[in-house]
Amino acid sequence: MAAAGRSAVLSPTTGCADGSGAAVLAIGYRLAPEHPWPTSVDDTVAALRWVASAPAEFGEAPSAVAVAGDSAGGTLAALACLRLRDEYPAALPRLQALLYANTDLTGGQPSMREKAAGWGLDVDTVRFFNSQWVPDQARWSDPGISSLHAPDLSGLPSALIATAEHDPLRDESEAYARRLRDAGVEVELLREPGLIHNFMLLDVISPACAAAAGRVAADLRARLNAP
Repeated sequence: MAAAGRSAVLSPTTGCADGSGAAVLAIGYRLAPEHPWPTSVDDTVAALRWVASAPAEFGEAPSAVAVAGDSAGGTLAALACLRLRDEYPAALPRLQALLYANTDLTGGQPSMREKAAGWGLDVDTVRFFNSQWVPDQARWSDPGISSLHAPDLSGLPSALIATAEHDPLRDESEAYARRLRDAGVEVELLREPGLIHNFMLLDVISPACAAAAGRVAADLRARLNAP
């Protein structure tokens, strides 16, 4: 997560966090398979509620808060915002930054077929991790697990959504962006041409990935510092 001002909450790469100008809190959420869904969502919601409570550890309260995550972290960021909207709306952040997130565990989008193998993240790997997090596949379409299946996306924070051209999860993130817009949520969608899943973690070896991470950081900075 990330926030403008003297304190914050963020999780992508160090370079992106530095470029955003935000202070950073990385959430050490509990991991599957030892801790399956909904534990990691619970931990993310709890962290955002703690930040919203203006804890003494922060000193001066942040001027704005974002929840951000890449890959599984983006999945949790989206689901946490849905939970907060319904249960603890006062704790909603200003921005959700969803970076090549898994918004549909059912795998029904075209890119799951078109980019199924050979691009760094294979569909078989996606399904394996899905099954570790939610062993009952019949629940993969549950709105509390796959944010794309939520019936109502209104009232959510504005969104920065980044996708990669050669990522099997590309189309589900872009479908989520469209549904957010249809629900009246402000959305900026960045599809990075030529890049693959996890490009935020490749910034130290790829100039193209570094440039993409820089664009995410600049957008975070601009949105968190907007009036």
